[in-house]
Amino acid sequence: MYTIIAILLLFLIAIFSILLYFKSKKSRQEMLDSGTCPSCLAQPKSFKDENTNTFFKVEPIKKRILKSHGCSGITEFEYICNNCGLKEVHTSVGQSCSI
Repeated sequence: MYTIIAILLLFLIAIFSILLYFKSKKSRQEMLDSGTCPSCLAQPKSFKDENTNTFFKVEPIKKRILKSHGCSGITEFEYICNNCGLKEVHTSVGQSCSI
């Protein structure tokens, strides 16, 4: 009886830890998409040139496409932080075509 309860508890712990991993990975990707580095918390900076009244925006995150698997496929993005050197690869579904 104790063995069945222990196995059930270990199974539930494993399921919840997997779900927590995917939740943290998704939140890191959302932070990177918004322009904030999840490691050093660097945020985009904007400033205005008073002479020409032009706004400039400096983003710490550089995003580039590694692989694109068609219009309905998965697109792999690489995010690189200019401040701390963080490199992460995340995938997004169906964002490659704008037909």
